[in-house]
Amino acid sequence: MKRISPKVDALLNKPEWQEERKNLRALLLDCRLDEEVKWGKLCYLFQNNNVAVIFGMKAYCALGFFKGSLLEDPKGILVAPGEHSQAMRQIRFTQARDIHEQENTIRAYIQDAIELEKAGAKVDFSEKHELEYPEELQVALAGNVALKAAFEALTPGRKRGYILHFSGAKQSSTRASRIEKCIARILDGKGMHDR
Repeated sequence: MKRISPKVDALLNKPEWQEERKNLRALLLDCRLDEEVKWGKLCYLFQNNNVAVIFGMKAYCALGFFKGSLLEDPKGILVAPGEHSQAMRQIRFTQARDIHEQENTIRAYIQDAIELEKAGAKVDFSEKHELEYPEELQVALAGNVALKAAFEALTPGRKRGYILHFSGAKQSSTRASRIEKCIARILDGKGMHDR
């Protein structure tokens, strides 16, 4: 019998969504996926490629599919976790009974996600490269060579995070203020949420 790693055990013993996590975990392992802890979450892989992850949020527990946007959704149960989510889709649960009632459907979605990995399917992320830099960021980058170099050296995901954060402000003064507050982080090569 395979031993549970201490990291997995710690997540399974969290009081919130404990039964739901254990039920989803059993389904994923039964589908012969490998288990790891990534980003503080239970993550399931097929041939070292991320397939699914279990999220314990305040209002719900979710089974997230890394390439969920490519999945067929005949039951209409997949939800994008945020307005800017391109690939991830989730099935959300508010109680363990929901998992038991949808077990066959959940298994079918997991199998479809595995088939996407077998086929080498890729999500088109071209949209994230098409983001427009807000005018205030363009001005800041044009006026500071070091900032421009540091910003351009960031990973695409970090740049995207900043651009979405800056662009989310309605007023120009707020956008400029947000940029000013992030300059030190950008110069350090850090993303919005890096420590």
